[in-house]
Amino acid sequence: MVEGLPKLKFEKDRICEAGQRGKQTKVSFKPKNYISTKRPLELLHMDLFGPSRTMSLGGNYYALVIVDDFSRFTWTWFLAAKNETFYALKKLAKVLENEKGSKIVSLRSDHDGEFQNEKFEHFCKKHGIKHNFSAPRTHKKMKWLRERKDH
Repeated sequence: MVEGLPKLKFEKDRICEAGQRGKQTKVSFKPKNYISTKRPLELLHMDLFGPSRTMSLGGNYYALVIVDDFSRFTWTWFLAAKNETFYALKKLAKVLENEKGSKIVSLRSDHDGEFQNEKFEHFCKKHGIKHNFSAPRTHKKMKWLRERKDH
């Protein structure tokens, strides 16, 4: 009926290579067998993801995820825009410090602009918080840099 299509041979019970690749997942990092912190709020890990394709029930496209290194307790804040990140952290920091009766000692984040800026720097200095950054050259970031270079 259609001209120019290649003749394909159907093989029953054959595993589709593309389907198999699509189902593969990347290997996760090894679990941490020890806790390097001695109390809650000593080290908080932060990351922002988004924009997601699907809007949250509250109408937001971004989410700020904060994990306490000691307890592994996780807080998630849904945000409408990236520029709300600082204000969400500032608000959460006040609540946590009042709740736990202790101060945040250290924050760890990536080098993205929502974390590495003057507001964050000033906030950390004012409250005596160390702001550490994760390694800038992860496999994922290196791949992204190579792809950008190729285009």
